[in-house]
Amino acid sequence: MSSEPIALSEALATFDARWSPRVVTRVNDYEARIAKVEGEHVWHVHESTDEFFLVLDGELRIGLREPEGERTVTLPAGSVFTVPRGVEHRPSAPRPTAILMFEPSGTLSVGDRHEDVPGHVDATTGHELALPGPDA
Repeated sequence: MSSEPIALSEALATFDARWSPRVVTRVNDYEARIAKVEGEHVWHVHESTDEFFLVLDGELRIGLREPEGERTVTLPAGSVFTVPRGVEHRPSAPRPTAILMFEPSGTLSVGDRHEDVPGHVDATTGHELALPGPDA
């Protein structure tokens, strides 16, 4: 973890993979992760934790399967939304979008229960962010 400030725009410039989060920093037992997303993720559930989303750039849509039925929330840049634990959801983005997520360390990007994971989705707990050194 860096002991210096991290510019999110610079951090996002270090990778191109979609649906493959990078750990920016840790706060106690939580991680702040950034990701580039486009297209559809996978329907999934986090049984024991909420999932926080902040849209940095672009537009994120989150499909929700709630007791009242299905609905979709749309988050433009600068918006936040928390998916409550136990709610089946599927993020998607109609165009390239950058997001920040805040969740407990070790949380899988495809939750505890999920559909089949397509090849474009990285089922991970997040990759370490590789920032260039001061001499790069």
